[in-house]
Amino acid sequence: MAADTKKLMAKIQGLPPERIAEIEDFVDFVRAREQDRALARAAAAASAPAFAAIWENPEDDVYDAL
Repeated sequence: MAADTKKLMAKIQGLPPERIAEIEDFVDFVRAREQDRALARAAAAASAPAFAAIWENPEDDVYDAL
């Protein structure tokens, strides 16, 4: 276990049970948010080739300078 993880675990272990429950809820929230962001990045990456023909065309090159 990394030193920073050990320090965090020691801090958490020193808290009362109700605070540990709050921390668990927060960790769940952060993990869910990260999963949502990863899904959004994956969707954007997957759709980029489909939109490339629309986005990359000579008629719209003037907008690249904006």
